[in-house]
Amino acid sequence: MPKGNASITLIGVDLARSGTEFVFNGPANECEMCKLKNTCLNLDVGRRYRIVTVRGNMRHDCALHDIGVKAVEVVESPSVVAIDSKNAFVGSRILYKQNECEVSNCKIYELCHPNGLVREEKYTISEVLGDTPDTCPEGKSLKLVELKR
Repeated sequence: MPKGNASITLIGVDLARSGTEFVFNGPANECEMCKLKNTCLNLDVGRRYRIVTVRGNMRHDCALHDIGVKAVEVVESPSVVAIDSKNAFVGSRILYKQNECEVSNCKIYELCHPNGLVREEKYTISEVLGDTPDTCPEGKSLKLVELKR
């Protein structure tokens, strides 16, 4: 039985380890005729997930993964993102918008534009982690926060 809000899905054997995080990008063309696609494709596209349990050692054949897939339990993983410091309060519910930025080679660009978050969706700040590891080249005052849906 899955724990809490965990979902059971299938993932490549090489990736099937507790703690592995990934963003679900949706089905590939090879998935169309697969008899296991309902189990593999039961996650929300664009969301970040973390494997909490690998379920057994059984391997299933897969057209995408050379050595097959295994069943795992996953939960949505919080995302670490840089936001305007004036909005960084634990428990705040925010509408996520990526920082507008002209400097794509910035050292903290990935923190301002993380994978796994959906624009214009509401998230809760579960933790304020502190300052960004580098300053914003555009002079914005940013804080690192952990967002949960």
